[in-house]
Amino acid sequence: MNDKRFLRFWQILLLAVILFAWQLSSLFSTKVAFFFGDPVGVAERLVTWFFVDGDIYRHLGVTLAETLLAFAIGTALGLLVGLWLALSPQAAAICDPFLKAMNAMPRVILAPIFALWFGLGIASKVALAVTLVFFIVFFNVFQGVREVSPTLLANARMLGAGRRDLLRHVYLPSAMSWVFSSLHISVGMAFVGAVVGEYLGSARGVGYLILQAEGSFDIRTVFAGIVVLTLCALVLDLLVAKVEKRLMRWQPKSGTTEKIHPI
Repeated sequence: MNDKRFLRFWQILLLAVILFAWQLSSLFSTKVAFFFGDPVGVAERLVTWFFVDGDIYRHLGVTLAETLLAFAIGTALGLLVGLWLALSPQAAAICDPFLKAMNAMPRVILAPIFALWFGLGIASKVALAVTLVFFIVFFNVFQGVREVSPTLLANARMLGAGRRDLLRHVYLPSAMSWVFSSLHISVGMAFVGAVVGEYLGSARGVGYLILQAEGSFDIRTVFAGIVVLTLCALVLDLLVAKVEKRLMRWQPKSGTTEKIHPI
């Protein structure tokens, strides 16, 4: 058994132990059953959603659309603004206090404002999630470009590289490892923004299903919704990892750089 299979075995075993302990606790404690439900009940709800009623698909489609749009827009904006300010020190100095203030702001409180501006449709959820994704990508790109070695830049200029050549062959490759590091966190934050927006006002979405279940104290449905969102986030993170592996083949595997993940 190689190391990867050995590691997977222990991960699956740990999951099985957790589920078994959870199920056993729910059988012998009414408090555990009321507040945490039980794995069998959660699994039954998932089977009903996906294979019996099929109710989950239209709600999941809405949440995924909100998440993917926010993920794409937030990533693009974070990349562009991060590159611009990293290459423009004067503009960065002017914008610095405003960016820090906006990053320090609990952006979840913007949800009612976005609902007022954009309505209760998909736009308000996307706007909220974009604010969560943007700063994670922005700060990583900004730092990644600023970390480029001055010696490397000087050598590239000596070889005749212009501003566009530096951007394409020096700055972007340097920033990409930071970008992909931030994307793994941004996936989860995009889901957070979409679900929080659905909590505050929506008629569709997985967040809406969870909110309805909480109102009726249906803890099994709440946990089923959490499982669905978690699995979707893991799948998207896996896709990001595959794209990263394909695009970052040139990067040595040993020696990692610590990335910045703003709160």
